[in-house]
Amino acid sequence: MEPILEIKQLKKYFVTSRGTVRAVDVISFDLLPGETLGLVGESGSGKSTTAYTVIGIYAPTSGKILFRGRDISVPVAKRPKSLKRAIQIVFQDPGTSLNPRRTIGQILELPLKVHRIGTREERRRRVAELLRMVELPEDYIYKAPHMLGGGERQMVAIARALATEPELVILDEPTSALDVSIQAKIINMLIQFQKEMNLAYLFITHDLSLMRNVAHRVAIMYLGKICELAPAVEFFERPYHPYTKMLLSSIPVVSEEEEKVKPEKIVSKGEIPSPVNPPPGCRFHTRCMERNGICSEAVPEVVEVGEGHLVWCHLYGKKEER
Repeated sequence: MEPILEIKQLKKYFVTSRGTVRAVDVISFDLLPGETLGLVGESGSGKSTTAYTVIGIYAPTSGKILFRGRDISVPVAKRPKSLKRAIQIVFQDPGTSLNPRRTIGQILELPLKVHRIGTREERRRRVAELLRMVELPEDYIYKAPHMLGGGERQMVAIARALATEPELVILDEPTSALDVSIQAKIINMLIQFQKEMNLAYLFITHDLSLMRNVAHRVAIMYLGKICELAPAVEFFERPYHPYTKMLLSSIPVVSEEEEKVKPEKIVSKGEIPSPVNPPPGCRFHTRCMERNGICSEAVPEVVEVGEGHLVWCHLYGKKEER
């Protein structure tokens, strides 16, 4: 199966008065149709910058973004409408992503108007259908965003993203600002929509426990680079990178079975370095308990430690270059 999205040697730097911020610093991955790739990391790891570069909010500093084999490494303003229709995004905070001066009906109809989808009557039916899909009453078309709860606003944001029948949806921490019960409802909806529409999801999050049940594959980012990428089951059962082990060891568990596969508790030491002045060699070596001399000198190359399981770490011998 050919990837729907390919990221090749992507860089995104920002020039500031304090220096150049290396937000994303040479990363590569792909995404298949109907697949969920979880892009996970702490704040400042570069995961959201990656998402915004893919969607076209930022232009890449270098590298390529391919959608169905087509180079789309340009800002969104320069992308054709057909591409904008095929790639949509759901932001973390629906309170700021929904226009407070429009009704819910107008918000959901706008992408249909922009892409000239259907007649006026067909658009009205489509808006009603979208509300039913996210289990909201049809009379919500007359409400303003501030009249809805946070979970309901996020459901509207999801409905808006699905309005144009996209192929790829970028989910930028879509449930992190919501309470647990609403999170579960939205996650179940997203999984259902993916099955029904064969959607590909690039799921940005800091919540590894969520990825256990949602993602097909998981990629871990640290200070602008990917540390480890693996199928979800393999990732949780056999983590390799010390940073990955540290993150997994901090996940709360509720059963003895989960406790058995959880890595031994690893205490993080030190602070995350500044992306303006990242450490040489492996970005994680300043906090790593397993570092050795080469870690501070050379950037680790990718090693395939299992089928589809990639790790960027000097602790493992070079088996196969990607």
